[in-house]
Amino acid sequence: MRKIEQISISAADRERLERLVRDRNSPQKVVWRARIVLLASDGSRAVAIAAAVGKSVLTVRRWRRRYVAKGVDGLLKDATRPARRRPLTAEKIKQVVHMTLHEKPANATHWSVRSMAAAAGLSHSSVQRIWRAHELKPHLVETFKISRDKNFASKVEDVVGLYLNPPDKALVLCVDEKSQIQALDRTQPGLPMKKGRAGTMTHDYKRNGTTTLFAALNMLDGNVIGTCMPRHRHREFLRFLKQIDQQTPADLDLHLVVDNYATHKTPAVKRWLKVHPRFHLHFTPTSASWLNMVERFFAEITRKRIRRGVFRSVAELKSAIIEYLENHNADPKPFIWTKSADEILRKVARAKQALESQH
Repeated sequence: MRKIEQISISAADRERLERLVRDRNSPQKVVWRARIVLLASDGSRAVAIAAAVGKSVLTVRRWRRRYVAKGVDGLLKDATRPARRRPLTAEKIKQVVHMTLHEKPANATHWSVRSMAAAAGLSHSSVQRIWRAHELKPHLVETFKISRDKNFASKVEDVVGLYLNPPDKALVLCVDEKSQIQALDRTQPGLPMKKGRAGTMTHDYKRNGTTTLFAALNMLDGNVIGTCMPRHRHREFLRFLKQIDQQTPADLDLHLVVDNYATHKTPAVKRWLKVHPRFHLHFTPTSASWLNMVERFFAEITRKRIRRGVFRSVAELKSAIIEYLENHNADPKPFIWTKSADEILRKVARAKQALESQH
């Protein structure tokens, strides 16, 4: 390519270039480009111009050529550059999505980023972008089960009705047992967390017995009535009902949301309920424990206090649970139910339809 040493510029271009150099609002890259052209028009050679503006000789020659080709406007913006990588074609994206949804690798139950990249002939970052754009997550799986309860709809409407429109002069309590909570001690002491390293605990443990947490979550204020018992038979359930009776205002009716566990329906329990007419039991559908809001509290206590705890005896475990209950009740926060019964029933209907179409 012919080297351009001296260039001629018009008076109008010179005035415009000098104005760009003087203007404090001009980007610095535009300023030194304009200086290159002005110095070249004065007869300065490339080496001298490069020293004056602090750029390489190649840069000086490039912007002299740009001015000759495109004028002052060519100095104001960078030339368009080709993309660093060729964009993926619609066919290739469609192929990855189809393979993700309808095929499986030969040696695995689901695709990983790298196995899909190898199968599709792409980089793993390209596969990640496609999955992210289509909200595909092959590494995740969620558990579910559709209730086969013949009275599913009526039970959902009954329980959700209590949550969204509780009766007057009554408390709605979500009641259940968290059974077989193990008092686990680790076989070796763990290491504390420090900068750059998570805390540690051994993968194995010693079993020191179990306890059962009976809990009644007040849907109004989030307060929890709870106690620990060694077993979860109808006798223990009756004992807990008596505790609820003692710890709630006597002038209020009590609507208890419970599951279909057999201990909740024994003749002894039915006789006790007949003698205590302010108690009303509302049963969740079978295989629908998610409808009982106390399960949300059980998840919280498991995550915050039990799972990573170290308990050398059942007494230590019970003490930790009761302490958690006391701290929770000192500043309770209610769980707010938002879904209507109609929304739940429509979603279940869609799930059934999807299952039937797959099988």
